[in-house]
Formats: sequence, structure tokens, C-alpha cells
Amino acid sequence: MYIAMNRFKVKIGNEDAFETRWLNRDILLKSCLGFISFQFLRGPQNAEYTLYVSHTLWETYDDFCNWTKSDAFKEAHIKAGQSERLTISPPTFEGFDILQTVTRRVI
Repeated sequence: MYIAMNRFKVKIGNEDAFETRWLNRDILLKSCLGFISFQFLRGPQNAEYTLYVSHTLWETYDDFCNWTKSDAFKEAHIKAGQSERLTISPPTFEGFDILQTVTRRVI
């Protein structure tokens, strides 16, 4: 499995607008081959920014790459950069191959 993450450093005071933008958008991932799950995460805050992360789980790295080349990806990102910049810098991408998964045992 493969995890694709984008880290966003959102300017202090822009958190509500950033969350609204993400939470009200169309989710086009659900129909993509190999897509497993998506989480939108809010992290710690410092004097400059609040950290947010988009976290997507894929069956394989190739499935993720196919998503980035798809029409659904283009549609999902068509407005990127066209509205007020709410972050202090462009997002930082991080990708990971999963080496081990441990889950709780259900009794």
C-alpha cells in the first residue's frame, strides 16, 4: 500500500476559510481504481501557521500515479491557485510505501 500526503501551512486567521474550502469540495477519489481512504487532518499551531495534512491511502504506488494523470485529478485541482492564498507556501508532498500495519484485535 502507498500513502500520499500533502502538508499545508495555513496562515493564522485563515483556518476557517481553508477548512471550508476543503470540506465543501467534491470528492472525486472514490471512483478511482486503487483508492482506499482519505483523511483531512488539522495539526499543531505555532505563531505563523496551523498545519493541515491531506492523507490518502492507495492500494499501490502505481494507483496513486494513475490518479495524478487522470481527468478526475485535473478536475479536482482545476481551481488550485486561483483564489486567495491561505497558506504561507505551496503544499509539501510526502509519499510513503507501507512496510507494516498493526491493527487492534477485535474480541
